[in-house]
Amino acid sequence: FEEGPPVIVPRETFTKMERAAQRLTQNIGYVGAGTVEYLFNAESGEFYFLELNPRLQVEHPVTEELTQVNLPATQLQVGMGIPLEKMPQIRRFYGKAEDDLDS
Repeated sequence: FEEGPPVIVPRETFTKMERAAQRLTQNIGYVGAGTVEYLFNAESGEFYFLELNPRLQVEHPVTEELTQVNLPATQLQVGMGIPLEKMPQIRRFYGKAEDDLDS
């Protein structure tokens, strides 16, 4: 089943998942919005790559509700060349001041 955020994944493992997703997209030269999915084995604590979706998923409203980030708008802004760190909703999600672009 899909959940967001993954409540059974330890923070350290989740960080490893994020970094693995970043390496994957950098290695293939992918730039844009997308979803990297993993399977997580709670018994072993290991995760396994499942798929990369270079599009919004049908479940994206769940992510929007959890993050308070408008994903279609963010995707359009990325396509227009606006860096994520310049987008107020993304800055708020990461706990940065929306109007202080130096933080």
